[in-house]
Amino acid sequence: MNRRKLGNSSLEISPLVFGGNVFGWTADEAASFTLLDAFVDAGFNAVDTADVYSRWVSGNTGGESETILGKWMKRRGNREKVIVATKVGMEFAPGKKGLSRSYILAAAEDSLRRLQTDYIDLYQSHTDDADTPLEETLGAYAELIRQGKVRAIGASNYKADRLAAALAVSKKQGLPEYQSLQPNYNLCERADYEAALEPVCRNEGLGVINYFPLAAGFLTGKYRTEEDVKKSARARIVAKYYNPRGLQILRALEDVAKKHHTTQARVSLAWLLSRPSITAPIVSATNLDQLNDLIAAVDLRLDPSSIAQLNQASA
Repeated sequence: MNRRKLGNSSLEISPLVFGGNVFGWTADEAASFTLLDAFVDAGFNAVDTADVYSRWVSGNTGGESETILGKWMKRRGNREKVIVATKVGMEFAPGKKGLSRSYILAAAEDSLRRLQTDYIDLYQSHTDDADTPLEETLGAYAELIRQGKVRAIGASNYKADRLAAALAVSKKQGLPEYQSLQPNYNLCERADYEAALEPVCRNEGLGVINYFPLAAGFLTGKYRTEEDVKKSARARIVAKYYNPRGLQILRALEDVAKKHHTTQARVSLAWLLSRPSITAPIVSATNLDQLNDLIAAVDLRLDPSSIAQLNQASA
């Protein structure tokens, strides 16, 4: 398995990252263990989670995903073989959110406890906090890095101007720099990333681990009718893609998939992996069939005409 360097950090990750948002939600603990075992056995090494996963589920309070990941690593004794990425900043509970120094330091200890580890490989600002000075946030990360509790830092859901500003502050004040960006990017969601964020990432050498690479499942082709959308657990997210442009993208995906004798999901991921700025898309699965389909995408090479067709359909 070819590893890819994440930004200018010492982290080297496989070309797909497993998205732990499903742990404790659509995948219970046993299913999560099975999926993680298969992912690592196939040669992949990076898992992305967040402190708030999966707070949105009835009966959950947040931290469920980190807890399951921590139990799995403890039981398998494989912590050193796994690149753990988690996040801080979104509302965990009333009064517990943001990127202030005090909150980051406290939240990091909570994440370390749930993950049953003494360090986080990639600690990410889950969302921008305009109420906290960038110097304060980056200074808190500097403390964690000095303490050996964090190896590298990343940003998620940042706008280009704020990402550039944070990088400038780091350089000017000698503070740790964000080494990666985690944006929403796929064939359906191209404009925001390509217009403003991608140039910053390429100019500054940031790694990119994009989420929703399959547009919450829409790009797999399983949502062919409005009824299909309504029945989905992710109906609220998927519905925005069910429009003439979305259906045009699905038709192009179907054509390319037939040409390469493969699936639409693999084609969607292969298109992303062909983008020079993308390090590793974050993929989620709830069963082994889904996972095996996704991990096969790293061996799919799209020809220039297929890439052009997908570019045109999704422009």
